[in-house]
Amino acid sequence: MIRFSIFAIFAAVFFAAGQDVSGQSTPALGEAQRYTGDRFTVAGRTARGANVYGVKRPSVGMLNAIDRGLTDLFAIARRHGYRSKLNYADYSIYIGRADRQTNAAGEYSPDIAVGSAQYTGSIYDKGGYIYVAGMVIANEPASFIIGEHTRDFNRVAEVVRFEGEHLILYHNDRRRYMATRDHSQGGGHPILQ
Repeated sequence: MIRFSIFAIFAAVFFAAGQDVSGQSTPALGEAQRYTGDRFTVAGRTARGANVYGVKRPSVGMLNAIDRGLTDLFAIARRHGYRSKLNYADYSIYIGRADRQTNAAGEYSPDIAVGSAQYTGSIYDKGGYIYVAGMVIANEPASFIIGEHTRDFNRVAEVVRFEGEHLILYHNDRRRYMATRDHSQGGGHPILQ
């Protein structure tokens, strides 16, 4: 219990003292704002060094889940022999306001609405937009958006791992990346078993 409390205090201080918001990649920031409609005014890092940008300071649970998702991703990537983008600091995660809190089944699902584009007319199309748990916004720097969660942080870790798969493949196996970058033709996560 004491260990957790010390970590929580450390994480809060570390995040508050994190990098300046202006240190973000301008193209990635522009994409994150374009897709979410949010202004990312808070910046920091997880305990392991992943860059995090938010509308407000994320909870310790959210930050820990991001690290857990990246840890799982890196272990799986190493099993596949991949070597690039296996550092926490390589990643920038934008935490946007969720456009919904529950899915059609009434389950907790804080997701972001984005234009349907290649998903138009599919089962995912909700009238010109789809709901996403996460989405890659830049391959370099490795950046993606996720919806803000207040609970079910295991889902956050899973979304981070899954979005990270696309980035690992982009930097390590371009052929496989091209075959799996778009889920509109079928396929989903996990890509890397």
